[in-house]
Amino acid sequence: MYKLVVFDLDGTLLDTIGDLAFSCNFALEKCGFPRHEISEYYGFVGNGIMKLIERALPEKVRTEQVLSEMREVFVRHYSENNTVRTKPYEGIPALVQDLQNAGASIAVASNKYQEATEKIVRHFFPDIRFTDILGQREGIPIKPDPGVIYEIMRNAGVSPQETIYAGDSTVDAATAARIEGITGVAVSWGFCPRETLEKYGVKTIAETPADIWDLFIKNRK
Repeated sequence: MYKLVVFDLDGTLLDTIGDLAFSCNFALEKCGFPRHEISEYYGFVGNGIMKLIERALPEKVRTEQVLSEMREVFVRHYSENNTVRTKPYEGIPALVQDLQNAGASIAVASNKYQEATEKIVRHFFPDIRFTDILGQREGIPIKPDPGVIYEIMRNAGVSPQETIYAGDSTVDAATAARIEGITGVAVSWGFCPRETLEKYGVKTIAETPADIWDLFIKNRK
């Protein structure tokens, strides 16, 4: 019986691409580099803030100093503007509320830095009692390292067999693949094209948030 549902954040619970692109473009312009179209950012996200910034910068200027300066500007701007364009995907608020009403433990595991992860989740889901809201933290490996998922399962007191992990990217699929017994679900509405997920070998793809509910509730009957 499933007892815990862990969600990725960007591209799974929330469409965050607009705010990420806006803040990264702000940092690029501030540091004297060319901006990008929002559509380009779908290929930049998924591996944390430093990878986003690195991918957005021209290759020849990706020095440690430039990356550090860009990160400082980006984080300051994004921390103040990360709920402006961001919004939950259709059906997500109802899904997490239904899961909570059914007695599920609910958690978030993101590669976004911790401060922003917590702020955004609390802002959009103020009535949900998450067991954990975990983002990128100093000294803790980010996904696809499975450590953050193991940490959440330990805190919730559940096994992998009692856990669903839902994410939108190959990073999330790789994370789930490293945890024997967990049920990994890729969502089709996020930042990663369905074709990419299929080529990666993902077996379970949710077309809508209702598919995650159906999987959860079927297992409890």
